[in-house]
Amino acid sequence: MAILWQKTIKNTHYEIRTAGQTLRLYTDGVFHSQFNSAHAVTGGVWDVLMLPALFYPENTLQRVLVLGVGGGAVIHLLQRYIKPAEIIGVELNPVHIMLAKRYFGITKKLAKLVQADAVKWLDNYSGPPFDMIIDDLFGEQDGEPLRAVKANKLWLEKLNTHLSPEGILVMNFISRNDLKNCAAISYKKISALFVSSFQFTLTHYDNAVGAFLKKQATSQILRQHINAIDELKKSKKLDFHVRKLK
Repeated sequence: MAILWQKTIKNTHYEIRTAGQTLRLYTDGVFHSQFNSAHAVTGGVWDVLMLPALFYPENTLQRVLVLGVGGGAVIHLLQRYIKPAEIIGVELNPVHIMLAKRYFGITKKLAKLVQADAVKWLDNYSGPPFDMIIDDLFGEQDGEPLRAVKANKLWLEKLNTHLSPEGILVMNFISRNDLKNCAAISYKKISALFVSSFQFTLTHYDNAVGAFLKKQATSQILRQHINAIDELKKSKKLDFHVRKLK
């Protein structure tokens, strides 16, 4: 693995590393994004942040909000396989935004990137609701990833306020236990806001991704939609497990 670019800015060290044709973003040693223009599916967490969109028929999810952009890997996946009319990406770190544009190819055509605190941005947002919200808000502490916003009752209520009537909320967690303890699972009043809930995991990652839908869904429907996309059906790197939680 070679270092394509690196710099320390305000005591935070950033690196863009290459592994073959794959670009990887590291911030203080924490792996934040991975993208390969030749093979969009890389077997990383970003694959399963996009996959829950395939619970829905084609052209259903038109407005997507990504909270925590990193290098923008999930934006590429969404544009490639879902093709929403609009993606807004909110990212606190201006260096991540710069790198997403310069190295990961996130253009204005792909998404509107906003440099802001996600909580404050949602507090001030007064536009139409989103069909899909992806919460991938992570920071770093002692070289380890750390959720930037606790998935508690207040945060889930805020996110739900900005979801369309049959929308989907996708959240990244460091572990299955963290997902289990989030308000969307552990707090009945929040859990009741969603009709279907699923857990996505990958063989080589500890992360667990929660998908909370405001409509009925099954893993069989998800598999059917995946198999309808030839590139996904044939991909050997799309190694994921999905389990219904509700």
